[in-house]
Amino acid sequence: MKEGESVNSYFARTLKIAKSMKAVGETMKENVITAKILRSMTIKFNYVVCSIEESNNMDMMTIDELQSSLLVHEQRMMMSVEEEQVMQTVVEDRNNGRGRGRGRGRGRGSFRGRGRGRQMFNKADVECFKCHRFGHFQYECPMWERKANYA
Repeated sequence: MKEGESVNSYFARTLKIAKSMKAVGETMKENVITAKILRSMTIKFNYVVCSIEESNNMDMMTIDELQSSLLVHEQRMMMSVEEEQVMQTVVEDRNNGRGRGRGRGRGRGSFRGRGRGRQMFNKADVECFKCHRFGHFQYECPMWERKANYA
């Protein structure tokens, strides 16, 4: 089974291979196919495979029973992952919301406003409002006339 592959697509692929082997003349019993399927499941199904092997008679178990059992476990795993993502989203929304007044949002790296230090940036991307050339601000413009205003 490939990582991320669904149980249905894996069973379809495996049964197609088994059918082509039977067409060539290989005799495969159903219990051999179920054993091969259980051995080739991904790591996330290990506990499911163990419980199926322990609780059922593997000689009497059909491929359909095995598929339905694995589908139920896959759906439960998918629901638990979705619930986990929803819970993480709810927790993040509570923590990242705006606080009221002083003292809120002062965790690691969340300082806002004054005193956060100078940010490094490239002046080559800055356009002057006076001469419209790049590389300096308006107050640094060499075209700026430096005359004193007398009143």
